[in-house]
Amino acid sequence: MTDPTTALLAAYDEHMRGLGARGEGETHGSDGPLLRKYGGFRGFVTSPRPDLGLRGRELDELIARQRDFFAARGEAVEWKTRGHDLPADLPERLTAAGFVGEEPETVLVGLAAELAVPTPAPAGVTVRRVTDPADTRRIAALQSEVWGEDWSWLADDLASRAADAENFLVLVAETDAPRPEVVCAAWLTSTPGTGFGGLWGGSTLAAWRGRGIYRSLVAHRARWALDHGIRYLQVDASPDSAPVLRRLGMHAVTTTTPYVWTPPAV
Repeated sequence: MTDPTTALLAAYDEHMRGLGARGEGETHGSDGPLLRKYGGFRGFVTSPRPDLGLRGRELDELIARQRDFFAARGEAVEWKTRGHDLPADLPERLTAAGFVGEEPETVLVGLAAELAVPTPAPAGVTVRRVTDPADTRRIAALQSEVWGEDWSWLADDLASRAADAENFLVLVAETDAPRPEVVCAAWLTSTPGTGFGGLWGGSTLAAWRGRGIYRSLVAHRARWALDHGIRYLQVDASPDSAPVLRRLGMHAVTTTTPYVWTPPAV
């Protein structure tokens, strides 16, 4: 690793391994070296440090406790792993316990000051902040169309979090009148006290890709981050987004793979 990347990974490990803001209806807690939350869209488990500190049978018992805890609730759970974490055999042990690995993503971290380069949206497209549930429903419909899945749950989630105007920003890129259409949407979550903001979303309708809309939304969020005292921006990036973000100046510091356990269908 280069020195800048090493420093960014150290900052990420110090500040971005927690549970994040408490969502509506969520409960946060811990079990041994793990942090976990439940009661939201699905449960979530993470290690606050790169080395869990457990090996062998003790680790298997910890994994089984998480599975059994969420099984008793009838709730799915995501265990967030990182590529540089220890022990190295954690993914294999999760798989043996019934967790299923999803697609890995690249964790990128960058400095907001370097990403806030003025990048206007293309002609005929306007970027604006949204908080209204009518707009978040349009975002959910966009996500559903892009991914071919039901993202209707996202509308209420974004609307509830957007009420925290100092720590949450939702943007849409939409075509101009007379028939405005949301063609891309993205949001930023601030983690108070850490200097970090998380970049999320960015899905773009196929017909509008390759026109700089995604880059424009990154720049808009970076400028907002600077105005709110946020130094670092972090993304769990898909293979499509990672090359774009690296060209913009973000650094790949590790990978992340969610391992998900789902209750058996009744």
